[in-house]
Amino acid sequence: MSNPQFITNKKGKRLSVVLSIKEYEQMLADLEELQDIRLYDQAKRSKDSAIPAEDAFKALDTRRKKAK
Repeated sequence: MSNPQFITNKKGKRLSVVLSIKEYEQMLADLEELQDIRLYDQAKRSKDSAIPAEDAFKALDTRRKKAK
């Protein structure tokens, strides 16, 4: 990260931070990747049986069509 700017109150307590759009978008991308890793780890620890992704997508499509 470069140098973020802080918005402070009269006593100097930091209240907010100002980032460039590039830094903000990178932070969001990093958080999304971290969430994906956590979900993957959770799925690996799960005792649930696994199904192929293609079968899961077909099941979701079927549910969506029935919901309409």
